Formats: sequence, structure tokens, C-alpha cells
Amino acid sequence: MAGNDWISSYLEAILDVGPPIEDKKSSLLLRERGRFSPTRYFVEEVITGFDETDLHRSWARAQATRSPQERNTRLENMCWRIWNLARQKKQLEGEQAQRMAKRRLERERGRREAVADMSEDLSEGEKGDTVGDLSTHAESIRSRLPRISSVDAMEAWSSQQKGKRLYIVLISLHGLIRGENMELGRDSDTGGQVKYVVELARALGSMPGVYRVDLLTRQLSSSEVDWSYGEPTEMLPPRSSEGLMHEMGESSGAYIVRIPFGPKDAYVPKELLWPHIPEFVDGALNHIVQMSKVLGEQIGNGRPVWPVAIHGHYADAGDSAALLSGALNVPMLFTGHSLGRDKLEQLLRQGRQSRDEINSTYKIMRRIEAEELSLDASEIVITSTRQEIEEQWRLYDGFDPILERKLRARIRRNVSCYGRFMPRMVAIPPGMEFHHIVPHDGDMDTEPEANTDGKSPDPLIWAEVMRFFSNPRKPMILALARPDPKKNLTTLVKAFGECRPLRELANLTLIMGNRDNIDEMSSTNASVLLSILKLIDKYDLYGQVAYPKHHKQHDVPDIYRLAAKTKGVFINPAFIEPFGLTLIEAAAHGLPIVATKNGGPVDIHRVLDNGVLVDPHDQQSIADALLKLVADKHLWAKCRANGLKNIHLFSWPEHCKTYLSRIASCKPRQPRWLRDEEEDENSESDSPSDSLRDIQDISLNLKFSLDGDKNESQENMDGSVELKNKLENAVLTWSKGVAKSAQRSVSIDKGEQISNSSKFPALRRRKHIFVIAVDCDASSGLSESIKTIFGAAEKERTEGSIGFILSTSFNITEVRSFLISEGLNPSNFDAFICNSGGDLYYSSIHSEDNPFVVDLYYHSHIEYRWGGEGLRKTLVRWANSTTDKKGGKDGPAVVEDEETSADYCYSFKIKKHGVVPPVKELRKMMRIQALRCHVIHCQDGNKINVIPVLASRSQALRYLYLRWGMELSKVVVFVGESGDTDYEEMLGGVHKSVVLTGVCSNASSQLHANRSYPLTDVVSYDSPNIVKTSQDFNSSDLRALLEDSQVFKD
Repeated sequence: MAGNDWISSYLEAILDVGPPIEDKKSSLLLRERGRFSPTRYFVEEVITGFDETDLHRSWARAQATRSPQERNTRLENMCWRIWNLARQKKQLEGEQAQRMAKRRLERERGRREAVADMSEDLSEGEKGDTVGDLSTHAESIRSRLPRISSVDAMEAWSSQQKGKRLYIVLISLHGLIRGENMELGRDSDTGGQVKYVVELARALGSMPGVYRVDLLTRQLSSSEVDWSYGEPTEMLPPRSSEGLMHEMGESSGAYIVRIPFGPKDAYVPKELLWPHIPEFVDGALNHIVQMSKVLGEQIGNGRPVWPVAIHGHYADAGDSAALLSGALNVPMLFTGHSLGRDKLEQLLRQGRQSRDEINSTYKIMRRIEAEELSLDASEIVITSTRQEIEEQWRLYDGFDPILERKLRARIRRNVSCYGRFMPRMVAIPPGMEFHHIVPHDGDMDTEPEANTDGKSPDPLIWAEVMRFFSNPRKPMILALARPDPKKNLTTLVKAFGECRPLRELANLTLIMGNRDNIDEMSSTNASVLLSILKLIDKYDLYGQVAYPKHHKQHDVPDIYRLAAKTKGVFINPAFIEPFGLTLIEAAAHGLPIVATKNGGPVDIHRVLDNGVLVDPHDQQSIADALLKLVADKHLWAKCRANGLKNIHLFSWPEHCKTYLSRIASCKPRQPRWLRDEEEDENSESDSPSDSLRDIQDISLNLKFSLDGDKNESQENMDGSVELKNKLENAVLTWSKGVAKSAQRSVSIDKGEQISNSSKFPALRRRKHIFVIAVDCDASSGLSESIKTIFGAAEKERTEGSIGFILSTSFNITEVRSFLISEGLNPSNFDAFICNSGGDLYYSSIHSEDNPFVVDLYYHSHIEYRWGGEGLRKTLVRWANSTTDKKGGKDGPAVVEDEETSADYCYSFKIKKHGVVPPVKELRKMMRIQALRCHVIHCQDGNKINVIPVLASRSQALRYLYLRWGMELSKVVVFVGESGDTDYEEMLGGVHKSVVLTGVCSNASSQLHANRSYPLTDVVSYDSPNIVKTSQDFNSSDLRALLEDSQVFKD
């Protein structure tokens, strides 16, 4: 109990005295502490501090007991409980200190290694950076936040955007989202975030240069919720239509687009949505692709208009945005709103649940991993305050403010970062609508209920508040917060009650939510409210404090107006305030503020300069600040004027201007083949010879794989030249055949011409695609599984209506060896996803010796934040450090597998399974060093593949949909009972998944120990898209299962 050391000695005295506590000894203890009341302290401090929900009930029962002996016995038992809580808290504080120390050591070690790798060209100033650089980092953030200071500046900025036609995608998955009559507060998922994303979408849709904004969320067709949540699309009309005529178009504006995913007939909490995220991603991908084509026809001269950015809100949407960003190859933005690591630390400090219980309730580890992935994938992370950056995001492996500043400095100087990347953290305060707010200029010179000027009567809430006061003309000190210990309302009441001059000059109004009966409130809120009521009684504040039981949302602006009318002050005394939206609302109504100095109010006060910041723990400081503003009318008027003058800096147009300027700073990205097609369409000639040139250009991006061995081609220059000659000859031979067909069909669109004339790839012609993703060794089940699947679809395979893709962790050389050894023809497959998603090949009939063609467009699609040689060196250093501490004579437990490594996949062999740490530790180490990658434990735990962060076997399927139009709903993925550590990714989505029972059933359990959450947290086995075969199934059984699943329709 920090700051209350007396309680330890008090409890020790109780233990020394022994039961029962006699009145005489109890009185002695009280005399030693003056007029202190232990029971009052238990209620006001200990109970709320420990979040022990039933302590208050125990205390109430003890106080109600008439027998002094029984009452003392009960109070003594409470002391024992509190003593146990104190021990528990001390233990939790020790565990937290250990976690923080471990995290700090890991961060410092990772930073040292990263700086050492980059030390060749670091400046002396960079080498000398220390932890003290945080202040400089904060200053740099502030300096990068230009603001519009006048209407003229906004108009000038607007004129610069008129030529743009941006398409922006926002994602917010959980809760109930609609444009009007939002059900805020209905449940924990429908809160401030819902209002924020809707207003952001609406405001962005009204900005110059923005053509369309889509807010993607979940479609609900459940009797539990209103029918409006089942509507596929809802338009968000702008609050004002001024200046928007030049932006109007058939599909322009802001829209809520609802994507169906998850249980079709149930509204479920966000913690249960994780298994269904891939299904949303597939649905959202289809919507964005179709909308891009529609917008292309309207404003893109026939070319698809790709989103300029995808912005995920909260962890679930961040995970989705990362996958969509990778699938579409467009920039990603992320806003956390609240963060999992911070919540986990708070829950652990409370001590009410173990880590496993917390994870079971909140799926917190899956949430944290989604937030880490969002850091990996985001160009920009948008926060409300610097406090969120410096105190919350720095808890994550993927963000280090000091290393971020170093990398940013190197980027500005065009110096290599050796494959290291860090998202840019930007603090942009949330916007507000101010057009409906008219600050009150009147004085409280008459009764507020009076109506002498013929205008509309005063709001009813005014009378509800004023009935509490014996002198309603006095200035009102207004606090608006729920009765939560973190809001620190008891300290405010104490400060008011113990400052006589303040009581004489002002009234206090506490708007503490809505209540019918205190007994029906949560125990924590009831405890705080009872403490406040007792303080009112203690200080005899009747007639000076208002605490109405009910108010409606539309009453809140009227309450602000009433406080301003009385020349009052708004106060937020919370221990920590992440942002402080109520402070902005109060300032907009002309109220000076007194606010906590911890968190977002610091940023708000810096901009508005309309009040005083205080230490929330310092009761006297709170009273002095309030008295100063209430007593000094000139200071009050100055603060009011400052707030009204600068409040536009928190408007939605200002927010959106800063937002769009940050998006403009991102490097534009889109699929490479679209850029090449645009260049082709802009060429002067459209002759058959151009078609041949197109073929030759494509050959640079779809090239024949001669042996799949990266390293042999790099060993010596002669080998490289020979390889190049072979490649050119092979491509030339293939191109001649394609060119002949091209000359016969000049009128066909060039993109179609190449694929149709050469029958390459065949994916477009298939009604269904069967993806074989069975993660078995080549000699133990893979071949048998392939032949069984071929047999189940023999008729359709012969007809050509079904195509096959082999998805594996093998490289192309291993795939080829496997096919030869099992007597399988490469032409049996349309494509090969190799190296766990690091490479994509197609089969070709144009070369008997080398039947594989690699898609280099795919490489350009997945290379985002690929660390290259810098990453490889760090991985090799890690591998060399994994020695057996007991012996260590046999060398490292992990060695680089140079033979199977490729440009976008670094492979490592595992020699000693028991020595190698879980892959999640390797992923953590890479993130700490700002290296972004996807680490996969594969081949029954014998190998580790490291590929680009947004590459995977499931993402490769989305690429094929994007590139060749392969419908994901027509895909069937076959997997074993277990597999590589990317196994879970193959089971989710709109495609069918068939689990082959008995296949890969003996896979190493170590693989699934590599994730920090149970597989059931991310895979919904009761989904209609996942089916299982029977034990000992054959081809006939498999075909019957596919017929039952409507894959084969008679």
C-alpha cells in the first residue's frame, strides 16, 4: 500500500493482540492515530483500491451487528482479509516489477544489437542517444503536427485537394454501428469507438479530395438487434452540404458497408469474433475489389481505383486491416483505441484472475498478437495523445520510441536501416461537431427556471439540477464522470468540503451516470457513490452539491450551458485520463477547465490554454485551482475566451486535414501488374509487335525456374551468366509460341491476351480449386493424400473443371523431387505455393525440362518491409547462439539451410528440438529489433521458415483471387489434423476446409506450443465451412463428403 505504511503496523498490532479486539486496545490504536476511523478507511480507500467487490457488503453486515463482540469479530476477520490482500498486492507488484525488468533488458539488448548492425554509418549524435531521448522524441512529434489556424488556411488547403479523388477504407468490426440513433452504452462493445468511427467516416466523406469512404463492419441479421444492422449498405449524409457539389458522383460519399461473417443469427461479443476474422477479410476483399472497379469506371478512366489506405480500429480490425493491406498491397493505418497489454497489466495488478483466466475471458493474448501484427504492417499508428505513445505503445515488442527516432533520422538522410522498419506514431486528437453549439453569454441574474424574454423555456434538466441548491446563482463546479474509483470523485468532494472559501463561492454538480437504486449498481460503483454521499453528510454539504439520478444524452449540452451561464468551471480530476473528450466539450460551451496533469489533458491544455492542470492526488491543489478560477473573474473570462478561440483546432475538418496529410506522406502502393498495365495502355502503339513486347515484359515477372536453388546462382559469376542464358533461351522459346497466338487475336485486351492465348494460368477456367495443404513429410502421407483427393475428383479432373494447387513449406526443388519420386506430373497442378507462402509457381506445358514458372509479381506483392540481408544476418546470429548449455560440443541447435533458402524465404534446420526456444520467442526478438517477418515452424518441427511479414499460404490464395479472379468461395482446402504453425490460417475464410482425419495426427505438439493462445481461440470447428472426414477414409468417402458439402452438385 504505497503511501499508507501505517496500515501494515496497524494490521501487525491486530495480529499481536489476538482475537478478539478489545475496546480498550482498539481505542489505544485510534488515539495513536488521532481521529482516524479504520472502518471508514476500509470503505473509502482499501475497498476501491483492491477492487474486492464483496468487502463493502461484509463491512455493512459488521456495522449492522448489535453485539459489540460479534461486530468486533467480523471487523477482525475483515482485517485478516485486507492483510491477505496486502500480501497479494505486494506479490503482484513484485511480479510486475520482474516483468518490467525483463522487458527492459530485452528491449535494451535488442536495441544494442540493432544499433550495432547499423553502426557503420551512424553519426556521433545518434551513437550517443540514451533513454533520455524520449523528451526529444515527444518534441519531434509535436513539431510534426501542423494545425490550421484560420478559415482562410482551411480554404487554401481545400483548393489544393480539388483534383484528387481518394478512396479510403475504415474497419471497425465489433459493436452495433449505424449512422443515426446509435445505441451507445447498450453493451461494452457499443461505446465511444462506435461514435468515433461513424463521425470520422462522415467527416472524411465531406472533405475536399475524398471521393468515397467505406466503413466496413459486421452485418447482423439477428432478432436480438434492430433490423437496420442487417442492411448491407447505409449512406452517411454529411452534416453540411456546403462546398460538396464538385465532389458528388454516383458512388461518392461515406457509407457503412456491412460484411456478413461469424454466426449468422447471433450478436456475439468481440472476444468471440476472432475465429471469424478470415471470413470477414475474404468478404471485405471482394467488396473492395468490386468497388475499385466501379470507381474506376466513374473516375478512373476504366482503371481500378485502389484504396489510398486501409484504417483498422481496435485490435480485431487491425488484424483484418493487416491481412487486407497485404492482400491488396496498399498502405495500412491503425488506431488501437484501447490496448491489450495495458489492460492485461491492469487486470494482473488487481489480482482477481490468473493470466490463464484473463486469457480465457478476454482472449487477451490473441488480441495482443493482433496489435503486434498491426505494428508490423502499419505505415502510421494514430493515437489521441502522446501519453498513449510513451506509456502504452512502448509496452509492445514492435515499438521502441528511441529506435524509432534513430530509424527516422536515417531515413531522412537516405541511409540504410538494414531491413529495419518502425511505424510512424502520430497523435491526432479526435474531432468534434461544433456547428450546433452556441456558447451561453448570459448571467445568472434571475432564477434559471424563469422565462421572461419570450424564448423557449429552460431545459428540464436545469430544474432537475437546481433543485439541489439553496443558492442556485452561485458559480457551478461541474464534474461529469461515472462513479468509478479511477475518476477520483471522492477527492474532489473532499477538496470542496474542506475549503470553506470555495464552498461559500460555488456549488458542486456531480453527473455520475444514471441509477435507479444503489443496490442495483455494481459493487465498485456503489461503493464510490456511498463514499460520496457520506462525505456530503460529513461536511454538511446539503444545498451545495447536486447529484441527480437521471439524465439523457441530449441533456449533456444543456448541463454544460447551465454551468457556463453561472460562470462556473468544469473539472476532470481522474487519476489518468487517456484523452479527455469532456474537456473539449466543456471548452466549446465556454467553460474554463481544471484537469488532471496525467494523460491527454496535457495536450488539450497546451492547445487551448483555458484552465489549470493539477495533481489528482493533491487535494489542496484541486481546491486552490477551483477557487482561483471561480474568484478571479478576469482569469475566468480569459480562459473562456482562449478556449472558444482555439476550439476549432479540435473540429472534424481539422482532424481530417491532419489525417489526410499523413496519408499523403505514405508511399503509394498497389499491385505491380496494375501499374505495368497502366504504362502499357499509355503507350503510343497498339500493334501485334506491342503484344510481343508485352510477352517479353511479362517474362521478366513470370520466369522459368531452372533448379530453384538460389545459392548456386550466386556462387560465381560464370554460373550466373550460364543461368541467365538458359533463362533467356527458355523464355524466348515460350514467347514465340505465345506471340503467334497473340497475332491471331490482336483485338483482345492485353491482360486477357497473354493468359488466354498461352492457356496460362489455367486457374480462370476452373469451377473449383482444390488446395492440398497437408503438412506431412513427403514420405509419410502427403503422396497418399494427394492420390486420394485426385481419386475423389477423378471425373472433374479429367474434364478440367477442377484445378489443383499444392501448398507446402517445401521449396520448388523439393517439390520437383517429390513429384518425380511419386510419379506425379507437374501439369496435374495449376500452381504451387512454396516456402510457406514465400514463392508462387505455375505449371507450364511449354518446357519439358523446367515445367515451373515463378510469379515475380507475387514477390513484388509480398516484399513490403522485407528485411533482406539485414534480417538474414540477424537470424544467423540467433541460430549460432542456440547452443546446448549442458554440452554445446555439437555446435548450434539451429543451422541455416542455404540449399533450401530463397530470396523471400530464409530456412533453418533444427538439430536439437529441446534446445530451440519456441518460434514465438524468435518472432518477439525480431520485433524488438524492428525486423518485420513471418516466422513459421514447419515440417513436423524440423525446420523454420522466415518469410515476409504479410506473406503466407492463405495470403497467396487471396493473391490468386486478386491476380486471376480465382473465386475464394469456390476453393476447397485440404489439411491434416495438425500442421505447421500457420495451420490455423488455412482453416478460416469463405472457402471450404476439409480436415483429413488420421492424417498428420502424430505431428509434434511442440508446433502448437509456439502460439501464445489456444487453437480454439482462432478456429471455429463448428463453422459450416469446416468438415471432417471419417477415420480410415478412402476416395469414395471423400467424394461423398464433398457432395454433402455441395462442392459436387449432381
